[in-house]
Amino acid sequence: MNGKSGFFAALLTSLVAFCGVAHAESWRMAMDVGLESAEGKGIQRFAELVEKYSNGDLTIRLFPYEQLGSSDAVGEQLSKNTIQMQTGGLVRLSKWLPEVEYINAPFLFDDREHWVRFMQSDLVKGWFRKVEEDGRVSVLGDPTLFLRGPYRVIVSTTPVASIDDLKGVKLRLHPDDLAAAVWKTLGADVRVIAWAEVYQGLSRSIVTAVNTPISLVESTRFQEVAKHITRHDEYWQSVGFMVNTDALEALSPETRAALEKAYAEAAVYGTEVVEKDAKESVERMRAEGVSFHEMDLAPFSTRLKTFYEERGAAGQLPEGFVEAVEAARQAR
Repeated sequence: MNGKSGFFAALLTSLVAFCGVAHAESWRMAMDVGLESAEGKGIQRFAELVEKYSNGDLTIRLFPYEQLGSSDAVGEQLSKNTIQMQTGGLVRLSKWLPEVEYINAPFLFDDREHWVRFMQSDLVKGWFRKVEEDGRVSVLGDPTLFLRGPYRVIVSTTPVASIDDLKGVKLRLHPDDLAAAVWKTLGADVRVIAWAEVYQGLSRSIVTAVNTPISLVESTRFQEVAKHITRHDEYWQSVGFMVNTDALEALSPETRAALEKAYAEAAVYGTEVVEKDAKESVERMRAEGVSFHEMDLAPFSTRLKTFYEERGAAGQLPEGFVEAVEAARQAR
């Protein structure tokens, strides 16, 4: 009797262990940045909290520095559930819906709060639902919580202290038709080159300026070859947590709740780290002799008002976009 009891007890223990192993999931998350960066620290906290709050039912494996491929390649993997998560700018969702590009419309939003209200509008929520349907990629949680940047600057080889200083500046941009049109309207000579080539481009005067979050300047060492930095708040950004829709929907309600709770907490922590890191970075660069400039942005808005009006009249803006931007402005 004792022998049989022992056998069945061992069998039960084995079955419980087997079920536990079978139930646990491991997701792969692609990152643009390194784990040591301020943004990376927030993402690491997210992975830790997911495992904690899910009681080990879900773990997140992090792959920094584009180890899983370029942004476009990762987007395809994410859509096919080859990988389950990706962090980065949400504008990359324009791969499936071009209208999403306008969440980064340059010099259109009065301040970050205006942009947050726009991001929470029915229009943007509808865009994200469309991406879910067509690309099978979902946005996790409130997409504005994890501040990226925390603000944007132009790093240049000569001072850019006013809109007039942009004339003749060879400005590096990523492939983005809207951004290119905006900066050409502002007077810059736009040059599209890869991010990895910017340092050499600045040192050889192929480009003389680049737009970037302030948090990335030191890690790219741009300040070594371009000694002038001007804050311009070109647009507001967050660190988007994008997840394969099928993988997300396959989670149990408890595990999904754990995932969302981990995101909300990690986003707050990540924002704190990013803001603190940016302040310390600016002080270090000042000590190195880097010059920081202030700029009146009113002329930017004035010149671009006509730009956006002409685009709207030509039917080149997303349907409902102007109305959503204005409604978000009035809702302050």
